[in-house]
Amino acid sequence: MKLVIIDSNALVHRAYHALPPLTTKKGVLVNAVYGFLLVFLKTLKDLKPNYIAACFDFPAPSFRQKMFTGYKAKRPKAPEELYAQIPKIKEILKSFNIPLFEKQEFEADDLIATIAKIAQTPHHFYPKSGGGPEIEIYILTGDLDALQLVNKNVKVYALGKGIKETVIYDEEKVKERFGILPKQVVDFKALAGDPSDNIPGATGIGKKRAAELLQEYGSITELYKAIEKGEAWDLKPKVKEILLDYKDQVFLSYDLAKARMDADIDFNLEKCQWKPPSLEPKRKEKIVEMLKEYNFYSLTERLP
Repeated sequence: MKLVIIDSNALVHRAYHALPPLTTKKGVLVNAVYGFLLVFLKTLKDLKPNYIAACFDFPAPSFRQKMFTGYKAKRPKAPEELYAQIPKIKEILKSFNIPLFEKQEFEADDLIATIAKIAQTPHHFYPKSGGGPEIEIYILTGDLDALQLVNKNVKVYALGKGIKETVIYDEEKVKERFGILPKQVVDFKALAGDPSDNIPGATGIGKKRAAELLQEYGSITELYKAIEKGEAWDLKPKVKEILLDYKDQVFLSYDLAKARMDADIDFNLEKCQWKPPSLEPKRKEKIVEMLKEYNFYSLTERLP
């Protein structure tokens, strides 16, 4: 049993920047829509999911901006031509009968984390029997923020270069690439920071040093316990000084980087059941008409 959770905004951004401007015969820009659909159809072919859900950022500041006004402050504002394509993508996903999730003050990452948590609790869906089939979860995304959610049941199906290559991250793949475990990804960002989201971290602690500290101490909590107890004997004085000076900033960064799993959303796995359009001729006809409207004639042949 496979559930695919789509990190929709991340895919939209990757598709928009990966493809040249594509317009319909009516002059409507649709490069992000086309790229999104290419990835979506490839995912259906590669993973053959039983369930699909799509998560979107809510178009307003999240709770993270209230915690830290500098959050994502240095990120260039995406052009309006990108945002104008999101409603089109939502419309197409709805035509595929894929449930869409967004929640005020939350980002897509939080909704993904919430859904992944619920989906890993089978008795949520089978309360009388107390259990159910184990779900294998794949997070389809254009960035690597979701690596913190990887475990034996959750993998990240991420775009590589452009939008044609994909990489599946399981626990071993995360460790192989970053030298840390998935459960340490948030601690890693807390120490090293994340320039793309303007998460500050501890100024002067780079990625290599952050990984080394986590390999030694396991987490920022244990690291600071060792420092405060005078047991961090292997730390150079300068590194210890930086960590103490930026302690508050490190723990703030942790809270900014961590995906919340408590978003109040109405998620039900059975409502996310994936049915290929070919099983419902009228729905397939509607999808084909929509694709032709955007001049995506080649994609009509790729429908599952």
